[in-house]
Formats: sequence, C-alpha cells, structure tokens
Amino acid sequence: MNSKGSQAVLAVLLLVMCTVKAENGDISFWRNNFKMICPEEGKWFKKGELIPEIEAKEYEVVYNASTKGIYHCEYENEYDEYDDSGNSVISKKIVKYYFYVQGRVCENCFELDANLLTVAIVVDMVGTVLMMMIIYRCTKKKSSPAPHSGKAPARSGGRAPPVPSPDYEQLNPHSRSQDPYSFLNRMG
Repeated sequence: MNSKGSQAVLAVLLLVMCTVKAENGDISFWRNNFKMICPEEGKWFKKGELIPEIEAKEYEVVYNASTKGIYHCEYENEYDEYDDSGNSVISKKIVKYYFYVQGRVCENCFELDANLLTVAIVVDMVGTVLMMMIIYRCTKKKSSPAPHSGKAPARSGGRAPPVPSPDYEQLNPHSRSQDPYSFLNRMG
C-alpha cells in the first residue's frame, strides 16, 4: 500500500474513533399535533420569542398555519474547565437546539416508522413461505398409484363416427370465390 493510501486509511480510522455523540432532540407528528423533544429541560422559543410558562423537555402543540416555523429550546450545559493554576472549574454554557416545523397533518393520520414497516414486510414474507410449505406438504401424495400400462384405457359407449363424417361438408370452390370477402379490390 502506498503512503497516500495508508494516510487515507489512518484519517478515516481517526474520524471514526473520534466521533462525538450528538445531542439528540426529536420531533414527531401524531394526528393534528406535533411534539418537539429538547435534549435537556429548558426554555422554549418560537421565532426568537420566549414562549411563557413553558420550561420542559417536551413541547406539544396543535399544528396549523400559525404554529409552523422555527422553534428552539435553550438549556444550560455544564462542563469542566481548568483555570491557570490547573484546578478544575465547572462552567455553564447556554445551548440552543433548533427545530424547523413544517408538515401535513390530519385527524386520521399517523407517522409510519420505517422499522415497523420493515418488520411487517419481513413477517408477511416469512408467513407466506410457511403457508406455502404447509400447503405443499399437505397436498403431496402419500403413496403413488400402480404403474401405468402403455395402452390407453378402454372406452365404453357407442361407435365412433365414420371416417368421412357426414356432419361436415366439403368446401365448394365455386361458392367460395363468390363470397363478399374472398377477393381483394385494388384501388389506385
């Protein structure tokens, strides 16, 4: 492996090892409502204005034209710092977590989870295969019949019609050429 290839592999490994778990907020729609979940308990803002009397981790609102837009929650995050003498000092920092809300809602709608849909498809396929195997095994013949002889089975009943059957008449070549669709008129 050349030096550029090994450098690329090293860079990818360092990026994978040094990834930091992001703070996870969430938003979900259920029927006419939407719910936002802040990573920590904090204050909620809509379009930069404080929403009074709400300091919680979750905020649920009925969705309509006036409630869509930009929301954010603010919460304090504590972290360790070291001062000049090397002592650990706990500092607080205000963190803003933003949400942009726009969607379609209805009374009889619900959000479909991709994992739930995948599980439903897999269970359906496995159930279908199992049902096919059960039907195949139940309809499979338990014993085979006696071997067939080379002759056709004997027919009971009357005689067969004579070889030149009187039910069918030979075509008449004179009447055949006089039929309306038996000739072709060429135009032009």
